[in-house]
Amino acid sequence: MAKETFDFSAGLRKKLLITFVVGAVLLLGSAMFPGGGEHGDGHAEGDHTEQHHEGDHNDGHDAGHEEDHSEGHDSGNHEEGHDDGHGPSYEEAALMADAGDDSHGEEGHGGGWFKRFKVDFWINNIYFTGIALIGLFFFAIQYAAQAGWSAFILRIPLSIAHWIAPSAILMIGAFFLFNHDIFHWTHGDLYNQFNEDGSINTHYDAIIAGKQGFFFWLSSPGGLPIFYILRMVIFFGIWFWMFRMLKTMSVQEDEIGGDDIWRKMRKTSAIFLVFFAVSSSVAAWDWIMSIDTHWFSTMFGWYVFASWFVSGLALITLITVLLKENGYLPQVTSNHLHDLGKFVFAFSIFWTYIWFSQFLLIYYANIPEESVYFVERFLSDKYAPFFFVNIFMNFFFPFLTLMTRDAKRLNVFLKIACVVVLLGHWIDFYLMVTPGTLGESGAFGLTEIGMYLMFGAAFLWVVLKALSSYALVPKNHPMLAEAKHHHI
Repeated sequence: MAKETFDFSAGLRKKLLITFVVGAVLLLGSAMFPGGGEHGDGHAEGDHTEQHHEGDHNDGHDAGHEEDHSEGHDSGNHEEGHDDGHGPSYEEAALMADAGDDSHGEEGHGGGWFKRFKVDFWINNIYFTGIALIGLFFFAIQYAAQAGWSAFILRIPLSIAHWIAPSAILMIGAFFLFNHDIFHWTHGDLYNQFNEDGSINTHYDAIIAGKQGFFFWLSSPGGLPIFYILRMVIFFGIWFWMFRMLKTMSVQEDEIGGDDIWRKMRKTSAIFLVFFAVSSSVAAWDWIMSIDTHWFSTMFGWYVFASWFVSGLALITLITVLLKENGYLPQVTSNHLHDLGKFVFAFSIFWTYIWFSQFLLIYYANIPEESVYFVERFLSDKYAPFFFVNIFMNFFFPFLTLMTRDAKRLNVFLKIACVVVLLGHWIDFYLMVTPGTLGESGAFGLTEIGMYLMFGAAFLWVVLKALSSYALVPKNHPMLAEAKHHHI
């Protein structure tokens, strides 16, 4: 007999709790034995801090830039950029780049295990926040598009969206606690060209100072970034408010029936989609792109959305398959799985299209202030392996695995492809954040694995608990008949 409600059993809770504890143990172990068995941690943390002070960035930049760097970074004085009293030129400041221009010692690159802890916390929060938002986005787009095929699985993305509230608390709290270790632009000495005694401020950064309005409107530069925090609070507030509206109406639909609630949900979903289109892009600029403050890409909002979207699709597909294998969702057929597989397949290609378009344009133009972003990732011994792993896991593997019709209809192929995609796009966010925060002090090991396991276990606990709180399939959705007869 079909199970109408998901049972968040004690056994499943125990497994998630064990996963969380294992992650915590790995995290604690990495703190007690830093550098043990970790990829790319070939030098002591102090060595990196000293290297960045001296401006020796040969690992992160090609030979063609060495001369410029030795002039612009020597001992951190930036002599050419400050002799005229006007700070570094745009070109000089761009070549310094956030990953290389570190005049704040422990507050910049390096900083030891705790710095890595903060960076990994930020990476995981962004990653799982995005997946939660995609849960709400996928749910809303089904109503806005009047789609019928997905009626049986709508409660899965709705449950995923329950993580929005915890992620808001974690994100806002993490920014107040960790902002100086993650965002170079939060340091107040970057915005004043002269010190209080009238002398030249050697920490002044003309490019970052030019962007102060984006961060510090309504407040003084270097103080509390009210405008930045206000955007974060407004985004999370509206996302959560609209999630609560859609969830409430979805539950009411089970009790009342009829088409009126469905029409209200369609209207609310359309409004959410418009707001999400803007807010998700601005959030990507705020939370990720501003880490590399000298660098920018007009495609970055799309790029982050594509990474979030395919991750969310992979999780929705994986949960659907696992539920079917455990006796739930008998209404879901291979035709529905085929559609989900096509989504994962298609948007893996879409992500690759955005990735390649951004990379190719920057590579071909070879403008220093643009290309430095990929130089730090593509030509670095620390990050180059992940650069290629990222492409393989997020394009070649899902493309080849899900290419055929049969593969999209078989559980084993869908599960393998979705797990690889979920892990691969975590690496994608690792590459977006780590080089700009840790520079050549970055590594991959127990710290990253432990943090991922802890976040993943907490995230799944919230999602599965929500999934068990209402019927797996909406009882009075007006398009259940269409979903039942869906065939491709």
